[in-house]
Amino acid sequence: MDEKELYRKLGYIKVSPYRTNTLKSIGDDMKMPSEIARDIGIRTSQVSAALADLKKQNLVVCVNEEVRKGRLYRCTDNGFEILKYL
Repeated sequence: MDEKELYRKLGYIKVSPYRTNTLKSIGDDMKMPSEIARDIGIRTSQVSAALADLKKQNLVVCVNEEVRKGRLYRCTDNGFEILKYL
């Protein structure tokens, strides 16, 4: 990711505490939305919205998209790069 793209994505994440805290909560782990919600003290629906935004930006990926319950999310390489600045 080039510098301009990095700063654009970083601004996009920092403008929303939900996106920022969701990304930080995942870190170098794999987590379900319910675990993230418990970690940061927000509703699962808010975490799901933040995860959808982060997925669109290619910062997180769902490793088991085919399951309905128990989906696990992890950071992408771009997500780890953004985490360095948060």
